[in-house]
Amino acid sequence: MSTYRIAPSILSADFARLGEEVKNVVAAGADIIHFDVMDNHYVPNLTIGPLVCEAIRPHVQVPIDVHLMVKPVDRMIPDFAKAGANIISFHPEASEHIDRTLQLIHDQGCKAGLVFNPATPLHYLEHVLDKLDLILIMSVNPGFGGQSFITQALKKIATVRQMIDASGREIMLEVDGGIKVENIADVARAGADTFVAGSAIFGKPDYKSVIDAMRDRLAAV
Repeated sequence: MSTYRIAPSILSADFARLGEEVKNVVAAGADIIHFDVMDNHYVPNLTIGPLVCEAIRPHVQVPIDVHLMVKPVDRMIPDFAKAGANIISFHPEASEHIDRTLQLIHDQGCKAGLVFNPATPLHYLEHVLDKLDLILIMSVNPGFGGQSFITQALKKIATVRQMIDASGREIMLEVDGGIKVENIADVARAGADTFVAGSAIFGKPDYKSVIDAMRDRLAAV
């Protein structure tokens, strides 16, 4: 894998200094800003909406990767696209018509992703792989930051990597949940190329040293 991307999750950032936080983490080497949206309905937590995305957009030039943990999902997509999202992903359980939701994201000028919880089967990919720009494998159950990596996710990552390679398409394979310096190489070996990390980065005093350490581990894969 020639290109690896580090995507810090602002769920773990200091929200009192959010503009400064995103600028600092990009200056430290982040490739993407990961934006977790939770509705206290699909997942048991409530986080942030389009206004916050719009507020941070002028502070960074890197892509903003919006992960929608909301149900129903379609209503929020145009709002986040207008707010400056570059990638919008959602859970198949949150859409009545997955194909239609993917088309809605593309119609808004954004890349489209599908997200799989630890217990969500991959059979959805058989029908929509040709419409995806990103597949996100959750290695924790969504809802809260700071959880431990579920090792069973490695098998799912490897399976998805095989499916992407067989398709011949350029699809990002992102992993979110419990990613840290100590395990990022294992996740890369399984086939991931994009790594969401929250508390592993924002929970440390020196963002650059953490991101550099992650890249050192990835360089050895």
